[in-house]
Amino acid sequence: MPSPNPAWETKPLAAGLYLVATPIGTARDITLRALDILASADVLAAEDTRTLRHLMEIHGIPLNGRPVIPCHDHNEAAASPRLLRAVAEGKSVAYASEAGTPLVSDPGFVIARAAVAEGLPVLAAPGASAVLCALAVAGLPSDRFHFAGFPPATHAARLRFLEELRAVQATLILYESPRRLAALLADAARVLGADRAAAICRELTKRHEEVTRAPLGQLAQSHAQAEVKGEVVVVIDRAAPAQADSATWTDALDQALLTLSVKDAAAMVAEAYGLPRRDVYQVALEKGKGR
Repeated sequence: MPSPNPAWETKPLAAGLYLVATPIGTARDITLRALDILASADVLAAEDTRTLRHLMEIHGIPLNGRPVIPCHDHNEAAASPRLLRAVAEGKSVAYASEAGTPLVSDPGFVIARAAVAEGLPVLAAPGASAVLCALAVAGLPSDRFHFAGFPPATHAARLRFLEELRAVQATLILYESPRRLAALLADAARVLGADRAAAICRELTKRHEEVTRAPLGQLAQSHAQAEVKGEVVVVIDRAAPAQADSATWTDALDQALLTLSVKDAAAMVAEAYGLPRRDVYQVALEKGKGR
């Protein structure tokens, strides 16, 4: 039965598709707004209806006869028209992933895109995300990151996948099955470099949460025979900036100065060539004086 003083409120919701983030571990990692939406929506949809029902039971939210419609990888295309029809008829539809934020390596893209195409309201109820949680605890640069999802399962495809990421100037975030973690780490050390800093974030926000930080080569060695359990996020430091040929970047700076201010030209070239912005700006200033 609902608590006599629940944390949630039943509120009138405007018609729309509400994408509700749910906890990735601890059940209390859900926002008050998400609870309000789950308590108030006319129609509930979920990647896993049992998980959503259990979450609502934990927080004392009654169904009150409302439908709970499954919408997952295998039926999203078929379930979406029914859910969008409900929105078009003026109803509020709440969609929740099994854990985390819809669309982020989870279902939701098909229905969200279809709703946008039909001009229907799409609203986000933000909350837990393994991507951001791992980025926060990994101890690696967070000013720019690239979420690449799950690597391919086969060795050859995984090598190609990692090669595409090798020069990315951003912290890399990957999801991986515990069964394939050792293979991923070995291939990552080979392709990205054994000395590149990384972190393995396991069971985030759960009782056995664990973060292991070390260079890729060391992680590959320590996990070669390890039996890993639970949800895993791998965070890898960005590539070291390539050393650019001075003639190449100064030529690019000359071209940029034809249409951009000194400041903007310097910023663009420094970013493109991985160079210190202050150094490029000083060269740009000198070049600007001669124009």
